[in-house]
Amino acid sequence: MAHPGVLHTYGRKLVAFEHTPSTTTLPDDGRINTLLWIGGLGDGLLTVRYPSTLASRLDPEWRLAEVLLSSSYKGWGTGSLKRDATELALCVSYFKQLRPKTKIVLMGHSTGCQDIMHYLVGEGEASSGGRPTIQGAILQAGISDREALVHHLSPAEYDEGVRFAREMVENGRGRDILPNSTAFALFGAPVTATRWLSLASPDKKGEDDYFSSDLDISQLTTTFGSIKKETPFMFLFSEADQHVPDSVDKMALVTKWTDVIRGNGGVVDSRNGGVVPGASHNLEGDRPEVVTDLIERVKRFLARVESSGFADDPARL
Repeated sequence: MAHPGVLHTYGRKLVAFEHTPSTTTLPDDGRINTLLWIGGLGDGLLTVRYPSTLASRLDPEWRLAEVLLSSSYKGWGTGSLKRDATELALCVSYFKQLRPKTKIVLMGHSTGCQDIMHYLVGEGEASSGGRPTIQGAILQAGISDREALVHHLSPAEYDEGVRFAREMVENGRGRDILPNSTAFALFGAPVTATRWLSLASPDKKGEDDYFSSDLDISQLTTTFGSIKKETPFMFLFSEADQHVPDSVDKMALVTKWTDVIRGNGGVVDSRNGGVVPGASHNLEGDRPEVVTDLIERVKRFLARVESSGFADDPARL
């Protein structure tokens, strides 16, 4: 199936695919705002279906572009969130230069959510002037890789993977590829020992470990607590996410993240965000009404960004 759009080159060997809008009508001031969508592990351009549907239903002043990173497809296993955030900064800068009046919102799916978190609060974060500012962030299916691995692997497979990767790191071989056996074969991509430990996070200190349900408030305060008021957040946690253990209380988890952000002066859109009923991890094969629900939530959030319609008091959102 052909997908009309524009392919933007925002860096060396880095592109973003902007979907052709369903209407060419623009606001009176002609401004076009940009929703940059970032996929998860193994994703690339058009590998997740719902962004195409979302792009076709956005209000006239918004455009959706899917961002291709070096970590896309099978590149994630030898990459890092730091590299992803650096490339995202290039992409944001590109669209800011292309459209000087644009408002930019990042929307992550799965590990794309970790990318956004690292963009905002990781090394070189925007608050220190190291990365271009954005006007909002949407985290769709931001889940714990550690809890997903423990959920899908046997205890022996998980423990063996951690032991093997730790040995390699201790021997100065953290950037070497793990053998294609047992747990590592699950990923279908070359994975370095360092990235495996970042995802598996056996000590709850992995770079990728933003969303585990057992992280304490002190840990969350250094991440979610660093989100600034100028970057409104919205969580879209899938009720039927197949990679989240049944033991995780999804609503309680979203509420905990929300409370940490608000408690430190940030803004969360709880009118439109929260747990999406009936939604699977990437909405593949979900009922049309589930997809529509998610799309309408995103559109309402973007409308608030467009109108700067977030209350000064986060508690009122």
